[in-house]
Amino acid sequence: MKFMEDPEIKELLKSTLSLAEENNKLLHKIRGVQKRATLLQWLKIIVIAGIALGALYYVEPYLEKVMDLYNSVSGVEQSLKDVSGSTSDLQNLLKKI
Repeated sequence: MKFMEDPEIKELLKSTLSLAEENNKLLHKIRGVQKRATLLQWLKIIVIAGIALGALYYVEPYLEKVMDLYNSVSGVEQSLKDVSGSTSDLQNLLKKI
């Protein structure tokens, strides 16, 4: 093992080892940052969905009132159409007489 006796090769191996250890530390830090970022992203999505559902829960009674008002207006409109249709039938009957 003649190459192990060369001090230049030993120094290169030591520097390579120190660089590899430094890279390993940096990679672990980067992975930790990625995990925290993913966790915060999911947390943000959950908070936004919770706020949306909570808002829907508090707005639902008002939406029901609006829908009831719309349905009652539709009912009045339909009854007016029925009344106008029956008066035209009545007018047609009077014309025939």
